Amino acid sequence: MNNIPLLMKREYWEHRGGFLWAPVWITGVILVFTVLGILSAEAFHSSSNIHMGFSLDELRSNIGQADWSEAGNALDMAQLMFGGVTAVGVFFVLFFYLLGALYDDRRDRSVLFWKSLPVSDTATVASKALSAMIVAPVLAFVVATAAYVLFLVLVTLWAGAHGLNALPAILAAHPLGMLWRLVLTLPISALWALPAIGWLLFWSAYVRSRPFLWAVMVPLIVLMLNWWLGKLGAPHIPDDLHLAGILGRLLFSILPGSWMKAEGSTVLGSHISRSLNPDHVVSTFDPSNVYGLLAEPNLWVGVVAGLALLAAAIYCRQRRIETAA
Repeated sequence: MNNIPLLMKREYWEHRGGFLWAPVWITGVILVFTVLGILSAEAFHSSSNIHMGFSLDELRSNIGQADWSEAGNALDMAQLMFGGVTAVGVFFVLFFYLLGALYDDRRDRSVLFWKSLPVSDTATVASKALSAMIVAPVLAFVVATAAYVLFLVLVTLWAGAHGLNALPAILAAHPLGMLWRLVLTLPISALWALPAIGWLLFWSAYVRSRPFLWAVMVPLIVLMLNWWLGKLGAPHIPDDLHLAGILGRLLFSILPGSWMKAEGSTVLGSHISRSLNPDHVVSTFDPSNVYGLLAEPNLWVGVVAGLALLAAAIYCRQRRIETAA
């Protein structure tokens, strides 16, 4: 188990294109479109005196304190948008990374080389799970934060070119407050993702071919079979047990922030909502709101299920050496 940090470093170097460069490209595209939008607005304004969206010159003369607060909330939403779009990219990267993590080295027979090293199967599986839980989300978060800072610089320069000081809007926003709140969500996202991580690694270690089809089709078949039994009046799992949500979590809980839609949220007996509040974005990520999930059984049931699936993946890793020819 002392080899896990080194194995995690190996996972990063082997999958740096997905872990690092995918978020860089995603946020880079957002920034490019931001620049193109600014240039287009300026071009239209200078050539035909047509304003696209709103006029910064008019805004400079009529803006009030309430407007600064709204602008600050919009910047909070932009900060969340950078993280949210990057999270979608992380989801696809991790989905296919986990499905191939234990399957690919059996397919190309490199598993024989790795098993010749003094590294246990437990350490190998743990390093891949931890890379999905920690390395990829943290790298994506850092990249998204850096991109948001560049976005603020662009907005400040654009506003300054029109004689408008954007600093009050930035101060009305909560860049540091949002930053540390989003940092606090990383451990929750890691725990919430365990069922999907264990599920995908299990099929990666178990099947002889097409792990994608097995991982996706099994939940769909179970859901359709349960629906069919219900239509026939046969014994089935009732809808109030949220079978669709449970099966969906096996596939989608690796999406950072997917825990926001968790139901049954209670803190000290009081119901709380984790739905995004567009009028005050930062309040959605208050620690009492986020960490209230630790008091809920659905989080810990998922953690136990995820650990059980990881144990099954280790068992299969120890016994399956090659895929079918």
